[in-house]
Amino acid sequence: MELYWRLFYSSFFVFFLWGIPAFSASTKTVIADGQYVMADGDTLAGAEEKVLQRAQRNAVEEAGVYLESTFRDVEKESGGRSTQTSSLEIRTIAAAVTETEILESRRSFELDRPVFFVRIRATVNVSSLAEAIRRLQSDQQLAQHFRQLQQENHQLRSQLQELQQRPIGVRMLAIDPYGKSASYQRARAMLETALHTSNLREKIQITTDAATIDDRYVDPLIVRGQTYLRLVSLAFSQQAQALDYADYLDKARIDFDHAITLDDKNVWAWIGKGDVLTWLKQWDEAAAAYEQVLELDPFADIARQRLIDVYTTQARRQANTKSWHHALATLKKLLNAQTPESWIPYQKEAYALRSEIYLKLNQPEQAIEDLSTVIRVDPTNAAALVTRAKLYRERLQGRLAKDDLERACVLGSIPACEQLP
Repeated sequence: MELYWRLFYSSFFVFFLWGIPAFSASTKTVIADGQYVMADGDTLAGAEEKVLQRAQRNAVEEAGVYLESTFRDVEKESGGRSTQTSSLEIRTIAAAVTETEILESRRSFELDRPVFFVRIRATVNVSSLAEAIRRLQSDQQLAQHFRQLQQENHQLRSQLQELQQRPIGVRMLAIDPYGKSASYQRARAMLETALHTSNLREKIQITTDAATIDDRYVDPLIVRGQTYLRLVSLAFSQQAQALDYADYLDKARIDFDHAITLDDKNVWAWIGKGDVLTWLKQWDEAAAAYEQVLELDPFADIARQRLIDVYTTQARRQANTKSWHHALATLKKLLNAQTPESWIPYQKEAYALRSEIYLKLNQPEQAIEDLSTVIRVDPTNAAALVTRAKLYRERLQGRLAKDDLERACVLGSIPACEQLP
């Protein structure tokens, strides 16, 4: 029985709070408060950091908030039958706080738990919101094509065999050297046709023609490169050998490199380059490409997700060879204070890995802090609960250990149940 998942975004909405006037100035100074109730697994330093982050988020919300809403369709196929579910996912992405001044800080107790309060004066950069929107609008067509390629699994299986048997040819086209504007319009019209073509052979041929008509037009190169990568993914899913799709990887690399040469600020060209390097297992170079994307556009979620995967994979490989300090250095690039709070759930595996490394290095306090982060974003993680309970016991914090074991036991952990009285 085969199981396929297809994830695509059927609609994309952008909302603004505070309207256009919020972007009239590049920065805005706001006074905001934050409050945080210390949890069992928190350290004092961790609680102070969290209350400051909450105050900073409140400051950003006062200055202006960018909301990204994506409608996600997930289709599951099994045994010839298909089911589909939909959900609306809304994630708040805040602009960067460029300067923070603490005006007031105090602690109190509420139901025997420490409560942290902080009041700050924050300088918020709101112009980056407008820049992000402009980028999203300009990249929408390429993003739509990128997502479209993720849902073409059924048609592609039959096409791959055809592509392997029949070489892709290039038709000779007459080019008017004095009609650049007209050439661009023709190439753009052809690109529109390619974007709506599901047959990969035709898509590659049309984008090749468009790139030939206007050799300064970047988008056909990116669409063709994305299509080659889709063929790589399909070949891999059919358990092909690396040599079987090496040619597609090389062609994709050439397209994305050429696109970057023409427009070194094109985020989709850099994403494509990072994807090629990831397939080639050149982790450092791939991470550098995704970092470049985020430098150009801090709201490029695809690049941030790719970067999380690359750094986590690289750190796990280093940990498997017992290169603990190298693995920690890799994870440090990923798990830093600048990471938006909304991305922490996506970094759960990285936090869990770092907790394992801290245990190997006999640093239980840091391990507890990372395990607490994992449990906060995934309360059903029984393994993290059992591990943290063991550390609490070693630190003679029996009540906390018992609480974790009870939670893990309820979740079905037999080792946790066996340790309870």
